[in-house]
Amino acid sequence: MLLEQWLIFGTLLFTLILFINGRWRYDVVALIALLIVTLTGLVPADQAFSGFSNPAVVTVAAVLVLSRGLQNSGLVDLIGQQLARLEGGVLVQLAVLTGICLTLSAFMNNVGALALLLPVTLQLAARRNMSPSIFLMPLAFASLLGGMTTLIGTPPNIIASSFREQNGAPPFNMFDFTPVGLGVALTGLAFIVLVGWRLIPQRRSQSQTGVMFEIETYTTEVRLSPESKLIGKRLREINQGVNAQLTVVGLVRNGERMLAPSPQIVFQQNDILIISADTANLEKLINGTGLKLVGSEKITRADLESDEVSLIEAVIMPNSLMVGETAFSLNLRQQHDVNLLAIARQGVRLGARLDRIRFQVGDVLLLQSHTGAAKDVLATLGCLPLAARDLRIGQPRRLMLALIIFGGALLATTFGQVAVQVAFLGAVVAMLLARLLTLREAYDSVDWPIIVLLGAMIPLGVALETTGGAQLIAEGLLQITDALPPAVILVVMVVATMFLSDLVNNAAAVVVMAPIGISIADGLAVSVDPFLIAIALGASCAFLTPIGHQSNTLVMGPGGYRFGDYWRMGLLLEIIVVLVATPLILFFWPLLPA
Repeated sequence: MLLEQWLIFGTLLFTLILFINGRWRYDVVALIALLIVTLTGLVPADQAFSGFSNPAVVTVAAVLVLSRGLQNSGLVDLIGQQLARLEGGVLVQLAVLTGICLTLSAFMNNVGALALLLPVTLQLAARRNMSPSIFLMPLAFASLLGGMTTLIGTPPNIIASSFREQNGAPPFNMFDFTPVGLGVALTGLAFIVLVGWRLIPQRRSQSQTGVMFEIETYTTEVRLSPESKLIGKRLREINQGVNAQLTVVGLVRNGERMLAPSPQIVFQQNDILIISADTANLEKLINGTGLKLVGSEKITRADLESDEVSLIEAVIMPNSLMVGETAFSLNLRQQHDVNLLAIARQGVRLGARLDRIRFQVGDVLLLQSHTGAAKDVLATLGCLPLAARDLRIGQPRRLMLALIIFGGALLATTFGQVAVQVAFLGAVVAMLLARLLTLREAYDSVDWPIIVLLGAMIPLGVALETTGGAQLIAEGLLQITDALPPAVILVVMVVATMFLSDLVNNAAAVVVMAPIGISIADGLAVSVDPFLIAIALGASCAFLTPIGHQSNTLVMGPGGYRFGDYWRMGLLLEIIVVLVATPLILFFWPLLPA
């Protein structure tokens, strides 16, 4: 091998290890990889940022913004309103929920479609006294299946189209993925609804029932006696000299209850503090400050809420600023005016010091916040409330206008009149002019870590091809499978991409596998299309682990799932995908001579 090939393989291996390790977020890892290939000369410095101008990056950003516009129009809330009335048995409920999620995911971001349906699903499970684990994993998998049915359904399809264009052919059209993707999606959906959900452990740790967060066990009242050391001090100074983990969620003074009091409030004699803490930390506080237990009736959730203050259960979204941080490092109380009362992970309440726990995607938090500011606080922190939202049904005119704009962009790309990135960028501008969304909402709706990942990883994929690394891998695979028909090699590519996508971001998986697929197609002297379709489809099948796709991670906490739960249904689903996808690819995208 040449030195350049050793460098690119080493960079790829290093990058994949960092992706799997998860210590740094995937966009940071991608930037590290881009820096390495640029400094080593594998990518010229003047082309290092060419990935950010790639049509795939622009298209992904535009689709995310359009998804927000459709949400603002009231379309999604209208669907949610109908789902809230859903009747029937488990099979009917699963079929409707997963079917709608699959349909939305075909035209929206996968995680966005799932997040919109998650609160409704939890409410449905609570109303039927059923474990949400029955519904949430099927919902996450349905969002992945739906994404494979159209060009804009998921970033892997858009990236595969970009590689096709770089290879000298026109990019894929909007519904080029549909014949294969829809067949696979419907078969997968039938398996999930009829069989798959029965393989999932049914755990009853749903947060909305209060089982996960028992307020009574952790909340009590203490009084400032005349000899208390806290008299004259501010709330924010309560931990000075006392190594105790606690949260002041309320204060009673002269019979008046103040919930979520300001950190600047000065303690007075006979103040009663409502403290959230376990027994050990409460004992430390009392012994160190001279507080006295009031010994009144148990504190309930109702005692910690009012018209002005709310208790909110929320799940940490994939791109939340909280990921990897702690309550201490984020200074939640001072900076965001929110009290963190509890954290649950995989359905289990964590008992360690709350301010030292590093947040992970899918963690469920119990927060106390002022009602009027709660929506903005959650949006800033990147958390999704698990209670059903107040539905905002759009006016018919706004709803129709949003559908016309979005439908027009679809038609323009379907008939090849306008490039997909131009059509959807035009739709974004139209929604802005029609005031279906604001500029701030447009920028906030873009998943910037994904944009950075794509922009940084695309040059890495190009380097894999220009150094001959992709060709070297392809030649090795062709030698191993020399006696096998090309269809078997196609299956190998699907399975290899599935495996990679279960460990790293699916967009990164396509960037790595697409150059290899193109080189294999060149070695076989056949069209690259079936290999690109196979790779894009395999990248959408991250069904074995919670880390393979953000949708899987998002439902882990609310569903009470463990790492090993996903393969129970996911392994059979991936086998079904391979069995169904292979003949469909060969029928609709035959291995014709190049």
